[in-house]
Amino acid sequence: MALARGGLSGWQSIAAWDRLMTPEASRRLAGSDGGKAEEDDRMTRGAISAAAMLAVLLAGPALSQQPAAPQPALPKALARNFDGVWTNASVTRLERPATFTQLVVPKDRADAVAKATTARLDVANRRSDLSKGAFKDEDATAGYNSYWIDSGDGLMRVRGEARSSFITSPADGKMPFRDRAKSLALTIRDGAEYQSGRGGYVGPEDLPLRERCLIAQSDAGGPVMLNAIYNNNYSFVVTPGYFVIDLEMNHDVRIAPIFASAEKARASHLPAGIRPWLGDTVAWWDGDTLVTETRNVNPIQEGRTLTPVSAQGTVTERFTRIAKGELLYQFTVDDPVHYTRAWSGEYAFKPAKGQIYEYACHEGNYAMEGILRGARLQETAANGAK
Repeated sequence: MALARGGLSGWQSIAAWDRLMTPEASRRLAGSDGGKAEEDDRMTRGAISAAAMLAVLLAGPALSQQPAAPQPALPKALARNFDGVWTNASVTRLERPATFTQLVVPKDRADAVAKATTARLDVANRRSDLSKGAFKDEDATAGYNSYWIDSGDGLMRVRGEARSSFITSPADGKMPFRDRAKSLALTIRDGAEYQSGRGGYVGPEDLPLRERCLIAQSDAGGPVMLNAIYNNNYSFVVTPGYFVIDLEMNHDVRIAPIFASAEKARASHLPAGIRPWLGDTVAWWDGDTLVTETRNVNPIQEGRTLTPVSAQGTVTERFTRIAKGELLYQFTVDDPVHYTRAWSGEYAFKPAKGQIYEYACHEGNYAMEGILRGARLQETAANGAK
């Protein structure tokens, strides 16, 4: 039986990170006056976790580059075997925080970040005193507590190196947008509405993709697969004819047919008029590296994602098993519409314990009637006050 190509569904909260930040960390990031430009930038990046903020506070004016330790050759039996459950959980994010100046974080500071992360999680996971600090019903920013958060216990490590960002090129670790505010306009708006609980909500289509359970707002499915505050698990299956990525967040599935060569794969892309969720992905082997190329990302996804890719864009991803417990993931985004140049990055998947269970996203579906009815009531109240 032939397998379908494309992706299935998901959602993710940008605002949840804000509830993990300490007031001091927030002030340092945004500035004492709130720093609107920095705030917009923070929201578009999905924000930085408390542990990543600790890394910013611990970082010095410059970070020295450290050579990677040599790794033993991988047994041939494992080289093309990606099957299993993997995780990219880490407090490192796609873009580099401003305080870091280089990609590789020295060992002493990386160890300090891990220690601070563990200490903060220990405090956050203590039993709550329910008689103190209860949220009011109208507090729209109150959501998951720390019990549900699982973003990793330290910085991302690749070949033993602690990394300050996934992006490796440009050297500053930033996405080279032509116009960040324009490319991320809807993403910024969605984040503001999610935090405030107020928006136009003219109809179901006006709600963020995560609320409609279509794809994960965290961009877990990619193209350019990112991590989030939880559910950072992936199940990979490689057969002679297909590469299947089953995502926990949120039960998205990417299915890429594997062709004999790059030329045959690229010639087999779907027609340009067909733009599925997560794009149209084809694959081929380059030695022991599985290469995928994605084009024609859904236009709605293009406008409401952290890594927009237009109809003219191409995302190339490379999967290489570099150790028994390490699967290197590399990516390059080439899109002249949104970016001034092609940009690239990498991180390492690590083996995850257990298996992936269904992430049954239904919040937006069940609450849709209430969300739209609430917006109409707000409109009625506003008109009555005139």
